[in-house]
Amino acid sequence: MSTGTSIEAGEAAEAAIPELVIISGMSGAGRSTAAKCLEDLGWFVVDNLPPALIPTMVDLGARSQGNVARIAVVVDVRGRRFFDNLKESLADLKAKAVTRRIVFLEASDEALVRRFESVRRPHPLQGDGRIVDGIDAERDLLRELRGDADLVIDTSSLNVHELRAKLDAQFAGEDEPELRATVMSFGYKYGLPVDADLVVDCRFLPNPHWVPELRPFTGLNDEVSQYVFNQPGAKEFLDRYAELLRLIATGYRREGKRYVTVAVGCTGGKHRSVAMSEKLARRLASDGVETVIVHRDMGRE
Repeated sequence: MSTGTSIEAGEAAEAAIPELVIISGMSGAGRSTAAKCLEDLGWFVVDNLPPALIPTMVDLGARSQGNVARIAVVVDVRGRRFFDNLKESLADLKAKAVTRRIVFLEASDEALVRRFESVRRPHPLQGDGRIVDGIDAERDLLRELRGDADLVIDTSSLNVHELRAKLDAQFAGEDEPELRATVMSFGYKYGLPVDADLVVDCRFLPNPHWVPELRPFTGLNDEVSQYVFNQPGAKEFLDRYAELLRLIATGYRREGKRYVTVAVGCTGGKHRSVAMSEKLARRLASDGVETVIVHRDMGRE
């Protein structure tokens, strides 16, 4: 009897399916940094693996008797000939009940051009054209994968240490929450956040910028927050959108989505969006969603 139990335990260990993270995104956006970060956190990292071989890698990990419990795979345009197999591979992983997440690293055209020029290397897809031609071709190639990503990180304004900090926050903990949210205030005049899953527009509320005694302050100031939420429709909007986020969060959990970025915008990203972001973040946290607040444009003139 004891021998049988030992065999069963060994088979169970052998059949343990490793957790999988697929790292992809734009060339120059920080894939190598992301891979190195996960490697430092104890993940088994494979760079430039053809997508068709991802299920095979997971199967090999499952036979490692628990020695390879977490696998990170970097998929990029160097394996573009195999991108047609990516959908099949993802479907195969889903059928095998593999816990997989896709991390997509994004950056603006300006940031990517600057990075390629600084290292004096061509873009892998530019051919005889310009760097921007390669960037455009890569965006088209990766558009669908970006849409399927569980986590999109815009590295345009991040340095290496800030990117590592973001990834540490997402993957360092052993007991991960069901859903993590980033609530980001922003100014429309500075552009939409490219990594936003949901966008909230607060420009229907009167702008404290035009109140001289409030203009120097931000939405973190009590007087500004009170002014914003004393406007007609502000509290109702907060209540109804918080209820909508509760419904969306339930659906995300059901679908296995673990990360969401809610972007809250006003004209300059200093008053209304900041005040609304703070309130929405508290509502999400009260519903059991681990929440981080980022005020992207609050310090701009």
